[in-house]
Order: sequence, then structure tokens, then C-alpha cells
Amino acid sequence: MEPNTRKSYPTDLTDEQWKILEPLVPAPKPGPNPAKYARREIVNAIFYLNRTGCQWRMLPHDFPKWQLVYSYFRQWQKDGTWQRINDVLRGHVRQQEGRNKDPTAGILDSQSVKTTEMGGPRGYDAGKKVKGRKRHILVDVLGLVLVILVLAANIQDRDGGRIALAAMHGAYPSVTKVWADGAYAGALVQHARDELSVEVEIVMTPSGARTFQVLPRRWVVERTFGWLNRERRLSKDYERLTNTTEAFVHIAMARLMTRRLARPGTEPAGPMPLLAPGPAALDS
Repeated sequence: MEPNTRKSYPTDLTDEQWKILEPLVPAPKPGPNPAKYARREIVNAIFYLNRTGCQWRMLPHDFPKWQLVYSYFRQWQKDGTWQRINDVLRGHVRQQEGRNKDPTAGILDSQSVKTTEMGGPRGYDAGKKVKGRKRHILVDVLGLVLVILVLAANIQDRDGGRIALAAMHGAYPSVTKVWADGAYAGALVQHARDELSVEVEIVMTPSGARTFQVLPRRWVVERTFGWLNRERRLSKDYERLTNTTEAFVHIAMARLMTRRLARPGTEPAGPMPLLAPGPAALDS
């Protein structure tokens, strides 16, 4: 395994951050040929690409070869590694904030973004006048992503919301309350109550409002969109496949949560232990 002698980038994992993330990254498979590059360098390269928005072929030469980095990215996307990393880190961040590791409430919203010439699903969002794709995200009350769903922008929010809520219910049955904006009003509210036993509360913009107002609960998911917009790979949708975009959202959140858990004086400061039940502070 080649030693790391390069100068560091701002996106590189610190020693404390890597202690947190290392147990969650698949280890090299045993065999006669040892891995040439450390897993930490592979993750550093993926974090760099997501943050800077560069193309795979334009990864700096002091990282492992881009083909190798890309192959690990795809492999960990397909086997669910990025999702699992998010689930474990989210549980620890929630416990760090004095909450139960399992969320009981969430906030749902969507963001329409332009696409490029890469192809793949796309459509026209007439409301926001954007040709591209729509990202439906469902977050917990801390703004940590529970569900990310990328669809063509012409698909109505209520239809995308139905898929997102079903995915949430399957993965996080503890969630029984969701706040959403007016685009999700109507039959979706009744469907969630009858089929999923989830209460969807619509948070409307006050009538007659002419200036920006912070809306209860909805500001949390808007802040999450702000976090994601810092990752230049997510400034548009550059991907051919929608699940590639979803993976980059998980990567962005994994980096954010790892940094939060590795702050000085924050526990755990070493390898991630198994999640304990923790204090049962309800989200709602």
C-alpha cells in the first residue's frame, strides 16, 4: 500500500474523522495481492470530487487513478455503503444532540435543478420554470437526510412525495409526523394517514406575505438544501443516472456528519461503537 506523501486538500479527512469513518468503509478483500491504495485516499478523492465539482478524469494526479476511484464509488453505491454510512452517522449525531437515534418526525420538500447534455430522465417544472430534475428530500428535525429521491422535474410533487413517504415508512417506521409545503397538499395527506399511519401537516406561506419569512419546520429542510448547494457536484445535475445523484447527496451528508462528530471535545472521538438506545427525546 503506497504511503501518502502528497500535500493535503481542504476536503481531506483528518485523523479523528477517519477514525470515525474507517469502520464503516468496506475493508480490502483478503488475498495474495494487497491493496495498492489506502481506503482513506479513495474516500478523500471522492470527497474532493463532490466538493469541487470536477470531472472524474480531472481528479488531481496525486490521488489514485480516477478509474480506480470511480470503480469504488460505483461499487459502494450499488452495495448500499453510502446509505449505511449515512444511517450510522445520523444515529450518532442525533444521540450527540440528546435525541433518540431513531427519528419520529421529518420534513419533506423538493428542489428543481438544471441538467446538462449527459442525458437520462429529465422534464420541465412549469412552476419553477426549470428544465431538469427534481430532488425530493425528507430530513429529520436536525436536517439530516432520511430519504433522497431524484425524478424528472415534470413529475408533480404529490406524486414524488408519495414515493418518498413510502420509502421513508419502509426504512424508518418510527416516523409518524411529517411537515411539508403546499405543493404536497391534497390526496397525499389522506393517503399518508390511511396507508402509512403518518400525519402530514402542510405548512403554508402566510397569505399576503410579500417578503421572505422563516416558516415553522420548513426552514430546516431549506437549510439542508443550502448544505448540499455547497457541493459543486450538486450545483446542477451532471449525472446520467438519478441514483448517482442520490449517492452524491449521501456522500455530502456523510462528510458533514463526520466533521460534526469529530469536533474537539465531542464523543465518540474514536471508532464508531454500536448504537445504544439512548435518551428518548421525541422530535415533535
